[in-house]
Amino acid sequence: MNMAKISLKLIEAFRKTVKKLKNNAPYQWGHMGACNCGNLAQELTQLTKAEIHQFAMQKSGDWNDQLIDYCPTSGYPMDLMISKMTEAGLTIDELKHLERLSDPKILQKIPFERREKMEKNRKEDVILYMETWADILENEWLSQNPVTLEEISNKNIPSKVLA
Repeated sequence: MNMAKISLKLIEAFRKTVKKLKNNAPYQWGHMGACNCGNLAQELTQLTKAEIHQFAMQKSGDWNDQLIDYCPTSGYPMDLMISKMTEAGLTIDELKHLERLSDPKILQKIPFERREKMEKNRKEDVILYMETWADILENEWLSQNPVTLEEISNKNIPSKVLA
């Protein structure tokens, strides 16, 4: 399975989403704008949870259903929003996994005892999943773009500043 196209923008979006969730941003798994994908979508699209929810209600189904039915040329606001997320580097499969916290590549980095107790609709588990994913992306980015610690502080690379 392909991993996201790695970019500092995507890593930063994960880090900001995690920070907001840790600081009590609204989280509700059954709400299209405040669930796992909804919280990341807020960061990547700069839409509010209410706007995302409103867009989602124009079609039927949860995030998974809408990702299955995704058509980049439909003109539906939800499909345009999903397009923004894929343009940021995410794949449709990764978004489906995010909603269910089910990507094997991410889960294998979480200790077994913790991984076995994870639930798709528990905020702490969403935070752990997104933090782990951001770490994977960041490590891959750094392996492709070697930089020194001095360069990181001088360039203010968001992934290291937000970590």
